[in-house]
Amino acid sequence: MMRAMSEVVIERFGADEWERLKAVRLRALRDAPDAFGSSYERESGFTPDTWRERLSGSWWRVAVAEGGDVGLVCVRVEEGRAHLLSMWVAPEARGRGVGSRLVDAAIGRAREQGLDEVELWCVDHNTAARALYAGKGFTPSGKAMGLPSNPDIPESHYVLSLLFRTARADDVPAIVAMLADDPLGAEREGDPGDPRYLAAFERIDADPWDELIVAERDGKVVGTMQLTYLAGLSRLGAERCQIEAVRVAASTRGQGLGRKMIQWGIDRARARGCAMVQLTSDKSRAGAHRFYDALGFTASHEGYKLSLS
Repeated sequence: MMRAMSEVVIERFGADEWERLKAVRLRALRDAPDAFGSSYERESGFTPDTWRERLSGSWWRVAVAEGGDVGLVCVRVEEGRAHLLSMWVAPEARGRGVGSRLVDAAIGRAREQGLDEVELWCVDHNTAARALYAGKGFTPSGKAMGLPSNPDIPESHYVLSLLFRTARADDVPAIVAMLADDPLGAEREGDPGDPRYLAAFERIDADPWDELIVAERDGKVVGTMQLTYLAGLSRLGAERCQIEAVRVAASTRGQGLGRKMIQWGIDRARARGCAMVQLTSDKSRAGAHRFYDALGFTASHEGYKLSLS
């Protein structure tokens, strides 16, 4: 009888345990040949030096249960991003939460490194893996390709932001404080505890076409924006994304957060299939205009507003 999940342990490989890594990795390739970009035939021919380089060049963890190795995950860091690779759970250990714990360990590693994003590729027919990653917050980026080891098998790209997330009700006071922290906002915002803010948040949160996003660092909300997905008949019925209420906390300005936030919003809109991203910026915000110009936005329209209050 299989033991309880609590007895599954996630371990690191010893510095000289390349043979152990080889054994687990080759078993994974034999067990699920259509899940990986490499193949058993290719990697079984690797030299001991290659396995040693693999072990020392990336972050590896192995799941152990009942004295045997039953899972594997790797994290490789490139260009400031964590790539989750080589994810596998042995057949006898599936359904016990082993995959969840391996993914959590990989995400934890990325957080320890101070990285903003974790990315991975998953074959489209692996519904269990896709459900696992979705449950951890990974979302499709819109990128797709054929599996390198078998181009006839489609796989898709998924991303988990460790910096940006959907806002929660308890973020509202921090968001309102950022909205008020400039000359224009100071004139129109009120007490962050005003119940009208929470009512507005609840309406946004319930709307599938609206997303209130925050940037979080070290447990503090340091940026915000709202993404609204607009349906229309123009451009053959294309959806467009409206970006509004972009703010970065004063303590974090000048560190590139605003650029990362807007680029993340653009990538999110692209993944949804939006044909366009649009925004407005008050004419008095000359610095913001230069910022959006540098990101490739074009000041193509005159904006008009009519106050009703």
